[in-house]
Amino acid sequence: MINKNLNILGTQIRKINYSEIIVEVSNSINEQRQTTFTGANVNTINLAISNIGLLKLFNKINIIYPDGTGVFLASKFLYGKDGFSSKITGSDFYHHLIEYSLKNNWSMYFFGDRDETLNKISQTNPDLIVKGFCNGFVYNDDLLIRDINNSIADILIVGLGSPKQEEWIIANEDKITAKAIIAVGDGIKVFAGTKKRGPKILQKLGLEWTVRLVFEPKRLWKRYLIGNPLFIVRILKYKFFNM
Repeated sequence: MINKNLNILGTQIRKINYSEIIVEVSNSINEQRQTTFTGANVNTINLAISNIGLLKLFNKINIIYPDGTGVFLASKFLYGKDGFSSKITGSDFYHHLIEYSLKNNWSMYFFGDRDETLNKISQTNPDLIVKGFCNGFVYNDDLLIRDINNSIADILIVGLGSPKQEEWIIANEDKITAKAIIAVGDGIKVFAGTKKRGPKILQKLGLEWTVRLVFEPKRLWKRYLIGNPLFIVRILKYKFFNM
């Protein structure tokens, strides 16, 4: 199967579903070849548009999967039936990743968030093989990379937020032996069981972001109340003036 990318405002995003992402992770581990992953949502695309350096950085990641309703709907508006076939969310993908890691005995190393979150990962998933973890606010690159490699983890989870996590991955991927390196932002909280998600109806309607806004208004109000309308305007301009 040949996967193709879609250009969403300059970011090259893979046409892929949950099962196909898992296959890519599995192939990386089984074939001992490194693959880097991240999700592109409305916010990361907005960031990439405002900084050409970030855009080049994001597009160095091997597989960028579509993350969220906004990107899914944008693909349908821009490309019609050739847009993304299904909506993907990072939070749901991480649950799939946990499930398949348990089935296949894949091991993980977690880098990001705080100790109280990291300490809950094994409590929430007692059968998950966790080879190590490192606080995302206090670390030394050389010591961290040595610890990751000594752990011989199959999968490295990096949750530093965008674009810091992508910058770190690109800068250090050649030094790391883990075969699947996955940027997850605050998705580490999904592994820890502490991420607050909206009701299923809001998830289906693509309005789960409203719940995150309620819980973290100071941090997220610009991202959603300014970023979402800005993204819509940019998609409209791209549709009618660039294509």
